[in-house]
Amino acid sequence: MSSVRACLDNAVVERFFGSLKNEWLLNVVHLARDAMMMDTEEYIRYYNHERLHTTLGDLTPINYENLQSQVSGWA
Repeated sequence: MSSVRACLDNAVVERFFGSLKNEWLLNVVHLARDAMMMDTEEYIRYYNHERLHTTLGDLTPINYENLQSQVSGWA
């Protein structure tokens, strides 16, 4: 866990949950907890495999990780 003044390690997670809330969950009416859980899992797949991220050079996180592993030689 981070201390009170070490917030940078939380920035990525905070950004993800902000996107999840604003782009996905607030635009859909969920009648049951199971439906919300399935929608959240669908958003995570969308976020990692389809959504382009400008901070990653307009790549998806999966494509960016694959590109980085090719450049670094890690398989």
